[in-house]
Amino acid sequence: MGAKMRAIAINEFGGNDKLKLMNLPEPKPKAGEVLIQLKAASLNHLDIWVRKGLFKIPFPHILGADGAGIIVEVGEGVNHLKVGEKVLISPGIGCGICQECASGRENFCKLYHILGVQKDGTYAEYVVLPAQNVLPIPPNLDFESAASVPLVFLTAWHALVTRGNIKPGMKVLIHAAGSGVGIAAIQIAKLFNAIVFTTAGSDTKLEKAKELGADVLINYKQEDFQERLKIETQGEGIDLILDHVGFDTVMKGLKSLKKGGKLITLGATSGSEVPIELRFVYGKNLSIEGIYMGSKAELMEVLKFFQNGKLKPVIHTVLPLEEAQEAHRILENREAFGKVVLKI
Repeated sequence: MGAKMRAIAINEFGGNDKLKLMNLPEPKPKAGEVLIQLKAASLNHLDIWVRKGLFKIPFPHILGADGAGIIVEVGEGVNHLKVGEKVLISPGIGCGICQECASGRENFCKLYHILGVQKDGTYAEYVVLPAQNVLPIPPNLDFESAASVPLVFLTAWHALVTRGNIKPGMKVLIHAAGSGVGIAAIQIAKLFNAIVFTTAGSDTKLEKAKELGADVLINYKQEDFQERLKIETQGEGIDLILDHVGFDTVMKGLKSLKKGGKLITLGATSGSEVPIELRFVYGKNLSIEGIYMGSKAELMEVLKFFQNGKLKPVIHTVLPLEEAQEAHRILENREAFGKVVLKI
């Protein structure tokens, strides 16, 4: 029957109760792959969408895009990685051979997918990955911290630096300060000496965002962020907006941009069907760009800033693998400031 491993998986779509602890076959690496014994996996909102049925997947299915652990086996042809190395996962997987992958833009690959969506993920004792999708853990990070970095910091870096062309002094609005992407984006924006405006639904989260460097704090439950931005910028507007909220914020965001400003959309937690008044877009020479993750090269660049302490993971709580249902509840109810991590 082969070796078995503990994993949190789903056999059907639905609520938190569909997450079940199962004994599933332990995967084996093929040529060009590695087997990782996972020590930690962090949650992303993507996991909730998978659980609810946004993607067509086979069952049983193991969730989780982010993880860190130890290499325990390498497949044929893998020479640059060794058994015993501590590694984290680069969660975006391309075909590895097309022009986009060869040019370092694997997130543009036609076959690009994120671990835990089309392929079993990290809520398990073991995971198999292409060798090019593992990277050494920065020496100052433990497994839980390392697992908290890849997806959110890569996404925020690609949005702000690669696509947003962030510069010192730019006024940047980052929604959902307590989310993984929000926390990453605040830190990266301050790394480039931008002026950071951020929103959250509680003063507690906003105070924590201030500790990360946020300059202007807006409690969206107590005031209209569009009106506050108008006051704070003296009617000039914002240069760049990172929006992963969607329906509730996009149109107000477009109205808050200065002429030539840019809104980058990277998610839609409040709904993806968004009414847009095009006159604000063409009348102010605005740009709307969508992004989906980023490249391994960008993740490698981000990790350099963890080695020197200029960026840091923020963890809300660490729970055992068996408490995945509670982990999802915390994330779904927006109780977290930072990452929710499963210890394996």
